[in-house]
Amino acid sequence: SWMLRRLVVPKHPLRIRAMSLWAHVESGPADPILGLVEEFKKDARANKVSLSAGTYRTDEGTPWVLPSVKAAEERIVAANMDKEYLGITGLPGFIRTSRRFALGADSAALGCERVCSVQTLSGTGACRLIGEFYAKFLGKGTPLYLPDPSWGNHAKIFAAAGLEVRKYRYWDSKTLGLDYDGMLADLSASPEGSAVLLHACAHNPTGVDPTEEQWRGLSAMLKTRPDLALFFDSAYQGFASGDAERDAFALRLFEADGHSFALAQSFAKNFGLYGERVGVLSLLCADKEEAARVESQLKLQIRPMYSSPPLAGARIVEAVLSDGVLEAQWRAECASMARRIIDMRAALKAALEATGSARDWGHVTAQIGMFCFSGLTPEQVETLKAEYAIYITRDGRISMAGVTTGNVGYIASSIHAVTK
Repeated sequence: SWMLRRLVVPKHPLRIRAMSLWAHVESGPADPILGLVEEFKKDARANKVSLSAGTYRTDEGTPWVLPSVKAAEERIVAANMDKEYLGITGLPGFIRTSRRFALGADSAALGCERVCSVQTLSGTGACRLIGEFYAKFLGKGTPLYLPDPSWGNHAKIFAAAGLEVRKYRYWDSKTLGLDYDGMLADLSASPEGSAVLLHACAHNPTGVDPTEEQWRGLSAMLKTRPDLALFFDSAYQGFASGDAERDAFALRLFEADGHSFALAQSFAKNFGLYGERVGVLSLLCADKEEAARVESQLKLQIRPMYSSPPLAGARIVEAVLSDGVLEAQWRAECASMARRIIDMRAALKAALEATGSARDWGHVTAQIGMFCFSGLTPEQVETLKAEYAIYITRDGRISMAGVTTGNVGYIASSIHAVTK
């Protein structure tokens, strides 16, 4: 019958597959960092060491869920809270505690309610959201200046938002430190109406931060450029030095100096909430009325993007930062993570010197935070992977969290072998 003829299975199903709408789609390249993690997992060598991913590990090489985080989770479960959608801007209590954590309890901007904030999908989501905001209100193609180098995902995020990514001098490969004069010169000469990204602390990937005096000088120079849209990315508050107040120095200085700026906060590293995707985007505005208008526009961008943020991790951070006992416990735990990283820097430097290396490894301990910018060349990095099963990113960035008392000697001898 006519109906049966319509239901006959085609004789050549492969032809139909070849006509797929997606037959022309090419395979994309692996992410430089996450792809390296996958390659490491497939490596069968028993002596392999992963120094690529930016996730904290204990001295036994295992992930650590902070006891303060566990205690907060237990309280949340015991309270039998619902799982309803959050509003577009997120969990109000989490936003309040996060802003106070960054800007300080005595923040004048918070006191006069001229800060608008929204909860985001960690720091990555905050960066993408401010990128979209800049593209809409500064204009598509607006130059956005990143330090050279910067976190690998920064350029991709802002380019995807429609901004023109440019670089300002930051890392000095000769001194293995900060090119402060070059940084000032490039930002001073940036075109009117540009956006500028600054790492609040523990610069990724170099681990090189301006000194407090240099931050003051940078603030003074930028006061002469009120046309620039300043954006701080803060992913390591508390984790960098072990002191959350010290790590907020630049943020609080710039507020006190009268700057208006945007701020991304991530709670992945300092709270160990990597998979919970907990972040905040804040903008310091001229007044309360302007803050309300800016927030209304952020909500219009969030709604069609992801509608509302996740709940669980935000509840954890709020529970910790709103309870004096839990917060004190968290601060001690965060300081212990920072101390282990600092200790491993000293151990790696000592082990490298013990190999008889003629190089100066002082930058290993001079840097701060999760990463050490080693100064290794891409060729040396490739040799480390191929011959010694040590995985670090192509730019020579070492995740210090992967260094332990058990492997530091092997890492040092291997680095010596490829650099002597």
